[in-house]
Amino acid sequence: MTATEAPPLQLDEIQGIVLRDRPSPYVGTYILLRVDDAGAGRELMGRLAELVDSAANWWQPELPALLNAGLTYRGLEALQVPPAALNTFPDEFRQGMAARAEFIGDTGESAPARWEPPFGTGQVHVVLSLLAADQESLAVVLERARKAHAQLSGLQVVHRQDFYQLSTGRTSFGYKDGIGNPTIEGSGAESPPGDGSVLKAGEFVLGYPDETGNVPPMPRPAELGRNGTFVAWRKLHTRVAAFRRYLHDNSGGPEEESLLAAKIVGRWQSGAPLILAPEHDDPALGADDQRNNGFRYESDPRGAICPHGAHARRANPRDSEIIGDIRLHHMIRRGTNYGPPLAAGTLDDDGADRGIVFVFIGSHLDRQFEFVKSQWLNDGHFTGLDQEKDLLTGDNDGTGIFTIPQHPIRRRLHGVERFVITRGGEYFFLPSLSALRWLASPGA
Repeated sequence: MTATEAPPLQLDEIQGIVLRDRPSPYVGTYILLRVDDAGAGRELMGRLAELVDSAANWWQPELPALLNAGLTYRGLEALQVPPAALNTFPDEFRQGMAARAEFIGDTGESAPARWEPPFGTGQVHVVLSLLAADQESLAVVLERARKAHAQLSGLQVVHRQDFYQLSTGRTSFGYKDGIGNPTIEGSGAESPPGDGSVLKAGEFVLGYPDETGNVPPMPRPAELGRNGTFVAWRKLHTRVAAFRRYLHDNSGGPEEESLLAAKIVGRWQSGAPLILAPEHDDPALGADDQRNNGFRYESDPRGAICPHGAHARRANPRDSEIIGDIRLHHMIRRGTNYGPPLAAGTLDDDGADRGIVFVFIGSHLDRQFEFVKSQWLNDGHFTGLDQEKDLLTGDNDGTGIFTIPQHPIRRRLHGVERFVITRGGEYFFLPSLSALRWLASPGA
């Protein structure tokens, strides 16, 4: 099948989290389960098939709440999915995130040996993702989820992670998030001005042609794999006070500090891209979804406006000529916040656990999530930065550097430490609604 023969997306089969926009504001929680009895796990799958929300009619007013579900490879084993089917999953998914830790930069403080239990222990089998517009609606969907699993004696809740949107709509570091998610062909979503056309559905949903023109390999049988996708779920502690202090110590005043932060991130706190607002923040631009992603880097080949090492430019190099086919590495991101925000202006850590729950969604864990993490964020060779890592999210160790091109002499920051620490993570498979029913009696 070629890309021109792509079938229409089966929106009523695809889980809603893949295509739906989140309400704003929102609250939610992740419930992680361990399956101790295969029969109970299969019963849960059957119940979830009736509860999970699909991507159908996503353009209608937001649902008051959204329930979605995924499984780790260990979870599929716990359901006693036949080996013939298990063996069709990609190696990186079967190995799990902890086994891939060194490759993706989870070393030192972020190493799996330091993760919060139960991450990386094989005890996480199922994730339930619950999202709502308010606490009242969340309580309703929480009760639905509780009834689905609490009455089954062979299941155990091993972790719960609450999350929410800050009142500012920004991350714990203070920056607007969620800009630049790709538009999927056939989803019905309009593509705002940005760095390219819509992307083939197969980049994000299994069973459809991707950007190579081919249908990517997917788990078998087809009833299991089609309309599913993969998720990289990561709990990331953010060292907000340390980042603020680093900016303070390397700046001569508030204005210089704000500009330095924009050089590091590639955007101002409002979301305004540095390439379109080189000298000062432009909140109106940052708030305008029709403009805040409508740019390329061709006018700034040397990085004089937006450094090549800036986080936004590394994570999405857009029109760079030295990268190859950038369209093969785009990701859907569903990041959100946990923990209390650090008080404005505070440069000392208050001891609270705060950060980001980062969620990647895509068909290719290896050439999307793992490639971007290992090659674009943790390796500078692709853009001539040698050993420089992403200052904001890279696996820096206190000896890192960050280069800011400027005339007549470039500026180089030293002593870059790790500002984001991995507390845990897992790879999940998000089955279609039909696949949930298949999992209720695998191999039958």
